[in-house]
Amino acid sequence: MLTILLLIPFLGALVISVLPSDESGRSRSLALLTLAVQCVYSFALLIPFQASETGQQLVDSVPWLPVVGLDFSLGVDGLSLPLVLMNAVLCLVAALASRSVENRSRLYFSLILVISGAVNGAFLSQNLLLFFIFYELELIPLWLLIAIWGGANRAYASIKFLIITAVSGVLILGAFLGIALVTGTADFGVSPILAGQMSLVTQLVLMGALLIGFGIKIPLFPFHTWLPDAHTEASTPVSVLLAGVLLKLGTYGLLRFCLGLFPEAWSYAAPWLAGWAAISVLYGSLAAIAQTDMKRMVAYSSVGHMGYVLLAAAAATPMAIMGALFQMVSHGLISAVLFLAVGVVYERTGTRDLNVLRGLLNPQRGLPLTGTLMIIGVMASAGIPGMAGFISEFLIFKGSFEPFPLATLLSMIGSGLTAVYFLLLVNRAFFGRLATSSGATPNPPILSKVSLGQQIPGLSMSVLILILGLAPHLLVGLSQAATTQLSELAALVPSGGLA
Repeated sequence: MLTILLLIPFLGALVISVLPSDESGRSRSLALLTLAVQCVYSFALLIPFQASETGQQLVDSVPWLPVVGLDFSLGVDGLSLPLVLMNAVLCLVAALASRSVENRSRLYFSLILVISGAVNGAFLSQNLLLFFIFYELELIPLWLLIAIWGGANRAYASIKFLIITAVSGVLILGAFLGIALVTGTADFGVSPILAGQMSLVTQLVLMGALLIGFGIKIPLFPFHTWLPDAHTEASTPVSVLLAGVLLKLGTYGLLRFCLGLFPEAWSYAAPWLAGWAAISVLYGSLAAIAQTDMKRMVAYSSVGHMGYVLLAAAAATPMAIMGALFQMVSHGLISAVLFLAVGVVYERTGTRDLNVLRGLLNPQRGLPLTGTLMIIGVMASAGIPGMAGFISEFLIFKGSFEPFPLATLLSMIGSGLTAVYFLLLVNRAFFGRLATSSGATPNPPILSKVSLGQQIPGLSMSVLILILGLAPHLLVGLSQAATTQLSELAALVPSGGLA
């Protein structure tokens, strides 16, 4: 049943790649149809899925290479299902936003479908080696998307992304192979808890390799340096995929493998991890304040907001783990809105420089709907009540305060700084008198209108942000059993639920 979630995008990519002509409209239409089918099928999994069960459900398992411990084993639980749904939605949004792709469109949309299938495979894998295969499979397509359809410095940004994230894969594979070496078994199933099979020092070494590997992908300070460059040079749809989907492979791995496989070592290292989280949050926020490029500001905000996930994982209370999952989903939706709005601004004005842009909220001559969507994204990212960002931050801070009060308070300061740098962005770019020039290139006094079709992706994401903010039980009820079970592994607090 779950295998279909891999077949749909991979077969779609194959069909598009063998089209007789490279006509962009046909490639985009087939990609949209494929991703729409994937989205419908993903949400259909909610029907047989039992939210009260804690184990893997709807399992597909076939021996592949048993001699090396590689099985084609897929399963879904309350931790992975929301991320599969988010992947389906955001990949569809990215394809919808890819309206201007004319060059090599077959390759472009095929790569998006390959990324979607690989991310599904990573979230569903119940075998460590299978996870690694899918984890690495998305690397080359994303590199190509940046290198071919990126900005002026795309070569530098794409190579930097490729090299640094390749190191992430090497560390993760090394840790997985180290598990087999230490335990003396070729069992690469995700289910074994390894705390009782190796010394604490060995656990810390292997978990440390995973932490750095996933920390690069998330990314956490100081492993974040590839992210701003990649975002700056990537096209808007690729930035949506990068921030909304690909970063979540790192946070998912943090919870599933670091905490899930090494709960004893995780508990020992938790105070240090909480401190690391606070540093990453504050660094990301302060770096964002210093930016004048709208896209780099949004990119640095991801560094800070992903630090919240590490804080919650370090605390490992039931409420904190639920907050971590909520943050992963809410950040995916919020970052999509922000990058889509920035993309429209750049398309209409030719610049993202906050020292140049002014008055874009002007109802007659500016981009009022785009400005409204940007403000919604800013409010959600800053944790305004009634939006998804508030729910995730509230759960994380409340769940993390008791075990790590100082780190939580520092992270709350970082949350306050989020409001500062995004208010700077909105005030500079959207208020005041409409700018009439962009550096040396004059802008028309009246900006061309944005069609409703171009705004549908951002509008749909805004609606989802509001729905999750007003009805958080939709996600909490789906995932509470799984996140509570995960939190109990660390043994930092007594078992219990959100209540």
